[in-house]
Amino acid sequence: MTRSTARAVANVALITAGVAAAYVIVTTPPLRRLAVNSFRWWLGASVPGYMTGQVREAWVRSASARTA
Repeated sequence: MTRSTARAVANVALITAGVAAAYVIVTTPPLRRLAVNSFRWWLGASVPGYMTGQVREAWVRSASARTA
């Protein structure tokens, strides 16, 4: 088996597993609620953290630009 064939087979296996997992999650209400709540928590934590990092970086860059 060549490297490209092995990569293609692995990609198909991962896609199939992902689709199967998504189907189970969508069709099972408790898992669907868990997935939606987890997504909300992740989104609620990651976006403010990203924005804080961007503001901090802009603050540092503005101070170094002013002194240069």
